[in-house]
Amino acid sequence: MKSVFLETHNLKNKATGLGTFNYELIKGLSQLELIDLELTLNVKNKKTLKSEFGDKFKYHKYNNLSRHYIFRNRKKYDLWHSVNQNTKVEPFYLNKYLLTVHDVNFVEEISLDLKHKVNLLFIEKLNKSTAITYISEFAKQQTHKYFDVPKVPEYVIYNGNPISTILDISNFNPKITLEKPFLYSIGDFLERKNFLSLVKMMVHINEFNLIISGNKNKPYGKTIEKFIIDNNLQNRVFLTGKIDETSKQFYLSKCLAFVFPSIREGFGLPPIEAMFFGKPVFLSNKTSLPEIGGENAYYWDNFDSEYMKIVLINGLNHFYSNQQVMEKLMKKRATDFDWKITAMEYIKVYNDLLK
Repeated sequence: MKSVFLETHNLKNKATGLGTFNYELIKGLSQLELIDLELTLNVKNKKTLKSEFGDKFKYHKYNNLSRHYIFRNRKKYDLWHSVNQNTKVEPFYLNKYLLTVHDVNFVEEISLDLKHKVNLLFIEKLNKSTAITYISEFAKQQTHKYFDVPKVPEYVIYNGNPISTILDISNFNPKITLEKPFLYSIGDFLERKNFLSLVKMMVHINEFNLIISGNKNKPYGKTIEKFIIDNNLQNRVFLTGKIDETSKQFYLSKCLAFVFPSIREGFGLPPIEAMFFGKPVFLSNKTSLPEIGGENAYYWDNFDSEYMKIVLINGLNHFYSNQQVMEKLMKKRATDFDWKITAMEYIKVYNDLLK
């Protein structure tokens, strides 16, 4: 029996991208028959996870102090899986080490100086890796662009679709009055999400509204709110703040189109969720998004507001003049991303490394 430790403490916040990845990967693994493998999860709340997954896994109690060398987990494992590139939780005893890279946006957003501490932390992870997995081809290319990647096995394993159950939205009453068809987007209010470009586009659009969900209580959110007020868009652009899963499925299933102009995206789960509901998706052509949207999504090459409007209107006309065909194509594309398949690919990597 080979032992694998999954550094999964980020699942404590399932509303974030990393939290979603941690939870959905665990959920996918729980559906598989684990032959000659003992998986241990690093979790903050052992009781909650065990109530859901039972004895499928072993559970290690996460402690903030474990980020410091002297307090690291001293149990020896055959394989340590660092499930994202930012975690500071590392093994005390190093055997085999698998690193999953979601993105290296920190190079562009924090410092290009490879001697900066955030880059040094990542380089340390790279150098002790037995193998590396990436969540997209772009994440792999971006890593090789900025770092000297060791000559170890490398794999690209796509994430799955987080929506596994369609919820009952019949009793959901949105706080926003849906008087017009609306465009929808969701994500954290960070500059790289580029939501402001959508709001600027709305200056030129009167026939639709725009709804954006996510944590708006950040400086970028305040910038967007100010632009909305300054341009008298209060009755056409709405920021919901954080929402639950029922609310998200309501907006995704009812929107006219999903709009996601992110300029830095290691993967991008929301477009898959929108395609799951058969919606047209409008994406930036930056980073990983063309990998996710495929050939039937619509893309913005730049973020001039009038140009964005033209792409949007032309795309909507194309989609809704071929609605039945296009809805099927979008739903089919969403099925390409499945967490159970993702989990199977990680298990294959574990077994390859543990031979």
